[in-house]
Amino acid sequence: MKYNIDNLNHETLLALYKNMLKPRLIEEKMLVLLRQGKISKWFSGIGQEAISVGVTMALNSDEYILPMHRNLGVFTTRNIPLHRLFAQWQGKASGFTKGRDRSFHFGTQEYKIVGMISHLGPQLGVADGIALASKLNKKSQVTAVFTGEGGTSEGDFHEALNVASVWQLPVLFCVENNGYGLSTPTKEQYNCENIADRGVGYGMESHIIDGNNILEVYNKLASITESVRKNPRPVLIEFITFRMRGHEEASGTKYVPQELMDAWAAKDPVLNFEAFLLNENILNDTENEQLKDEIINEINEHLDIAFNEDDIIPSESVELNDVYQNYNYQEVINNSELNEVRFIDAISDGLKQSMEQHEDLVIMGQDIAEYGGAFKITEGFVKQFGKERVRNTPICESAIVEAAMGLSISGMKSVVEMQFADFVSSGFNPVVNYLAKSYYRWRQNADVVIRMPCGGGVAAGPFHSQTNEAWFTKTPGLKVAYPAFPYDAKGLLATAINDPNPVLFFEHKGLYRSIRQDVPTDYYTLPFGKASLLKEGKDVTVISYGAAVHWALETLANNPEISADVLDLRTLQPLDMDTIYASVKKTGKAIILQEDSLFGGIASDISALIMEQCFEYLDAPVKRVASMETPIPFAKQLENQYLPKNRFEAELKNLIDY
Repeated sequence: MKYNIDNLNHETLLALYKNMLKPRLIEEKMLVLLRQGKISKWFSGIGQEAISVGVTMALNSDEYILPMHRNLGVFTTRNIPLHRLFAQWQGKASGFTKGRDRSFHFGTQEYKIVGMISHLGPQLGVADGIALASKLNKKSQVTAVFTGEGGTSEGDFHEALNVASVWQLPVLFCVENNGYGLSTPTKEQYNCENIADRGVGYGMESHIIDGNNILEVYNKLASITESVRKNPRPVLIEFITFRMRGHEEASGTKYVPQELMDAWAAKDPVLNFEAFLLNENILNDTENEQLKDEIINEINEHLDIAFNEDDIIPSESVELNDVYQNYNYQEVINNSELNEVRFIDAISDGLKQSMEQHEDLVIMGQDIAEYGGAFKITEGFVKQFGKERVRNTPICESAIVEAAMGLSISGMKSVVEMQFADFVSSGFNPVVNYLAKSYYRWRQNADVVIRMPCGGGVAAGPFHSQTNEAWFTKTPGLKVAYPAFPYDAKGLLATAINDPNPVLFFEHKGLYRSIRQDVPTDYYTLPFGKASLLKEGKDVTVISYGAAVHWALETLANNPEISADVLDLRTLQPLDMDTIYASVKKTGKAIILQEDSLFGGIASDISALIMEQCFEYLDAPVKRVASMETPIPFAKQLENQYLPKNRFEAELKNLIDY
């Protein structure tokens, strides 16, 4: 192996060697502990150390790196104390996830590392968001993100590279092409000669680097990072290397031809560089043995610390309190000046005033800039706030949700507009697996609001009419708001943006231009988790949200003999069960009206909770009324049959007569 040491002093050469040697010795120790049953699982990066170390040393300490589970050298080169890494792998409290996740599935703001999730692809888009924050704040920083050649087959890879190229984000997309995705060889993974060739399609600079040559990695990365800091842009880098052990140890390497293993063993980055330093008299045998002894002693010392740490004692309160970042709601009282506005105007005003309140707030979505969005909610925003903060996006829901997560990691707020709530399915994974779980996993909040234009009644058919809140109300870590009135929509949107936790904000399209109300002209907030008592009565409790609230009120107006409490939930997570219980205990009967189809909807959970907590107060079974168990159809007569509006009156009267 040829090494070019031009312009590199002995100190740097020795640092490169030491930083490769350390993860190698840790891994060798971990393999022993695995055989002894002292750790449960291990993903080996033996043979790939040059990539992790070279990239990390080429970056500044304040620049983010998003590694994978074979990038131990990233963590050790950033000088994370070994006992914390060991504790992380053993599920101890002094690790980074309080025992809630394993191996390298964690991040740490202290060391500017953002770890992976098992779905691989989402971290690529997160890197876009971090780089976007750097670019917006004019920090001249680079963000490096890792994936394997297998990960390049995921849609997230395409979306992230496309967004980075369109927005010219300073991201290094580092692909470790190590021959196999578990047991699938590269010839079955992609059908182009080189992954780097894909850069042409994205209008992106790309490089192919010998990933086993530490000096080639370091020298080229040092040059690329310096250039990207001066001229922000994405760069695709394919590192050619090989995975010398199994995907994880249990899977082995029997599927790899032995001659291929032998050929790559001869290219070992640590052993070859060690031999080079010894031959060049940059390192002598005594110094080398002393260095190894120092690292081995450090490993053993820190293993003792981790092994001697007590196991975590489970606590329900601790676990439950760590699902969401604590948020102390600050009430902003509305002023006395009112203006009658439509539902859609209230949302637009609320969003605009939040943009004024938070100078770091970025909104992203398809066609939201000059065009003003599909429903014209952001019309005029570009003129007031500029295109850096009001960003048209390519059609790539996953990457934009992930970019929003990256902005949050960088301390910024974001609002993402799904053009229609239905389309969130294309970005479902990062919502439920990244945004929802990050705070619980490693105390990184997701300060993201996703606006969800939803609902039927407008003859838009099965792909533009769903009300899919139940996908998210069952996911711990997410908050869900679903207002029915302009006043609530404006105040709750302001609170959603202030809240550091991820919020799905549902906006019923059928209400946009059909509902008007007097709304304060100034900025104000409303609390989450507080239902609104719209009407008081004694016979029955009617519980609803969104457009269905108006159906319930219309039905009661047509039946003045029915005396009912009407509760508008306003937020579905958190849910105001105390107000529900109090009303049901008073009336003795409850009916829940939702636009979503019946099975698995939130009405089912509310019904179950009422039965569990108010059974002795009930004079009749709890009744649920919802849409049919079909996709929502297009034709008006079919949609009318699908929706529960016309069935609600009969069901309500049956309950009253029970």
